[in-house]
Amino acid sequence: MKLDKKLSFVIPCYYSEKTISLVVDDIFKAFPKEDYQYEIILVNDGSKDNTFSVIKGLADKFPQVVAVNLAKNFGQDAALMAGYTYATGEYIISLDDDCQNPPAEAHKLIAKIEEGYDAVFGKYHTKQHSAFKNWGSRLNDKMATMLLKKPKDLTLCSYFIMNSFVKDEMLRYDSAFPYIWGLILRTTDHITNVFIDHKKREVGTTTFTLGKLILLWLNGFTSFSVKPLRIASFLGGFFAFLGFLLTIIMVVRQFICPEPIIGWTSLMCALLIVSGLNMLMLGLLGEYIGRIFISQNKSPQFVVRQLYRQEKREGNE
Repeated sequence: MKLDKKLSFVIPCYYSEKTISLVVDDIFKAFPKEDYQYEIILVNDGSKDNTFSVIKGLADKFPQVVAVNLAKNFGQDAALMAGYTYATGEYIISLDDDCQNPPAEAHKLIAKIEEGYDAVFGKYHTKQHSAFKNWGSRLNDKMATMLLKKPKDLTLCSYFIMNSFVKDEMLRYDSAFPYIWGLILRTTDHITNVFIDHKKREVGTTTFTLGKLILLWLNGFTSFSVKPLRIASFLGGFFAFLGFLLTIIMVVRQFICPEPIIGWTSLMCALLIVSGLNMLMLGLLGEYIGRIFISQNKSPQFVVRQLYRQEKREGNE
C-alpha cells in the first residue's frame, strides 16, 4: 500500500538501549522509503544507561530519525508530548520501545484512520504483558470509562494513530500533568479500535511499576475530571446522614430502654473509619489544589536538553 501522507512515529524511550534499534529496523522493513514518507522521533525520557547514545547513533545514520534527549525523567505521557512537539506528519503513530508493538501492525491503524476517524487505538488479540501490567491496564480502562466518559466498547492502549488535528489540539494543553488518553478523549469522539497483534517481551524487563500506575491514576483523576470530588461530597453526605440517623435511634432507644450505653470499641472503630475517610478526602482535595499551584507556577511538561538530527542539531552535544 502506498500512502501520500507523511507519517510521524513517536516512541518514548526509557532504558531501551537493547531494543530501540530493533524497533527502528522493523519500521524500515515495514515501511519502505520508496512507498512512504515518514520520520521517527525517539525521545529519551531521562534514561541513565546508553539509550540516548544509541538513538543519537540512529539519528547519525538515518535522516528519518530525530533524537530528543529530555533533561530528566518526566514520564511516558510527557515524553510523548515532547515527541509530538517535533512531529510534522499528517498521521502520528505512537508505540512502545520494547519490541512488543510490531511496526507492521501500523498498516492496520493507517487503513482504519483513512476511513475518516481522528484516532484509532490498537486492540490486542492476546496481550503478552505481565499479569500485573494487564491488571493495571484494565484498571486504567475502567477509570477512563467512569471519569473521562470513554465509550465502554472502546479499548485504549499505547499503540495508536491520530491525525494532526488531534495532535495540534493536544499541544495546546500546557499544564505540567499531561494525560494522553484524557487529551484525546476530550478532543474528539471520532475514535475506534482495530485488532492488532502483540508480541512477547524478549529483551529486558518492564519498567512499569506500582508507583507509575498510581501516578497515572492521579493524572487521570485530577487533571481531566472533577468526579472524585463529587464522590467525596456524596460520601460525606452519606456518612453525615448515617450519623444523624444513628443519633436519633440511640436517643429513642435511651428513652425506651434507659440503660447505660456501652460499646467503646465499636465507637472507636466508627471514629477511626470516619476520620480516615476525612483524611482521604482532604488529601484528594489537596492533590487538586497542589496541581493548580504547580500549573500556576508554569512548571514545564518536559525540558529538552538536546535535539539531534542530521539536517539540524540543537542544544549541547
